[in-house]
Amino acid sequence: MSIRPWRDIDRRKSRQIMVGDVPVGGDAPIAVQTMTNTLTSDPKATLMQIEEVAEAGADIVRVSCPDIESTAAMKEICKHSPLPIVADIHFHYKRGIEAALAGAACLRINPGNIGSEERVREVIKAAKDNGCSMRIGVNGGSLEKDLLEKYGEPCPEAMVESALDHARILQDNDFHEFKISVKASDVFLTVAAYHALAEAIDCPIHLGVTEAGGLRIGSVKSAIGMGSLLWAGIGDTIRVSLSADPVEEIKAGFDILKSLNLRHRGVNVISCPSCARQGFNVIDTVEQLEERLAHVTTPMTLSVIGCVVNGPGEARETDLGFTGGGSGKEGGMVYVAGAPDHKMSNEKMVDHLVELVEKKAAEIDAENAAAVAAE
Repeated sequence: MSIRPWRDIDRRKSRQIMVGDVPVGGDAPIAVQTMTNTLTSDPKATLMQIEEVAEAGADIVRVSCPDIESTAAMKEICKHSPLPIVADIHFHYKRGIEAALAGAACLRINPGNIGSEERVREVIKAAKDNGCSMRIGVNGGSLEKDLLEKYGEPCPEAMVESALDHARILQDNDFHEFKISVKASDVFLTVAAYHALAEAIDCPIHLGVTEAGGLRIGSVKSAIGMGSLLWAGIGDTIRVSLSADPVEEIKAGFDILKSLNLRHRGVNVISCPSCARQGFNVIDTVEQLEERLAHVTTPMTLSVIGCVVNGPGEARETDLGFTGGGSGKEGGMVYVAGAPDHKMSNEKMVDHLVELVEKKAAEIDAENAAAVAAE
């Protein structure tokens, strides 16, 4: 479906870098990433989790390297991973060097923890020698002591100063393949810092609200913070940080992007909250449909509305739809490409919609493949 002018988002112009084979910044799609929570020293478990998030749609995955056992396992992890690996480095700069040698696509360093400028230079050399990009990851909870003394507390100015100081070190060493994040657990602090950063430098920006919380509150905080930034055109990669399965982070990330028409993956189910007018159990139906359609990756919209108050109008704007006939009715109308097409019983509706979605997805995929072959 076409995007109305009032839905357009004017993305900030950033230079482009590569994280493995994934372009970040410029006109590249906004990348969705997550982080493993297995022991990195257990490559089998870590690779299993990477496979799971890759299947969910992740573009990039970050892996923590807290000790030498972890970086020792990185060679096997990087070799077999279907996704580019960002090695997460804290406290010991040598882990960064080891991760670069092991095949990491990107090194994430935290300026407040990594150590002296000389140590950063050694990590830069390892990144250069091994074709790694880098992420300067500033966190409100681990700012450098001198900045905390200068500003008195974590604030946007301190976070951006930290990021730019370390960007200067990279640039002074003729290293420009980097992106920056300035995260905090406070949504207001995070958003203000990112706005200031976006004005100060042209590198790609990685978005996140760090330590956002559990699945529900973390998703809400991330949607408010990152959603407002993305709406303003800021952001080239995103991570929804949740105390939950990393697969849920990927799902939430794509949901945020889908909500802003920035990127689409899978079926976007548009459904009503249900009320006494509903002609079928909307909540149960939507739960079934989301579960049974989770395997569909083709972008598509499906409206599931309980009655005719808003049902026909919502169906007019979606690829497929079902509108209930109202309380006491045993069936409703199926819409195809925005127009009423045929009636269907409530009992058979879920199976029928799944069949229609899968058929439509196959048609779209075939059309896309033919278009690519014709180029």
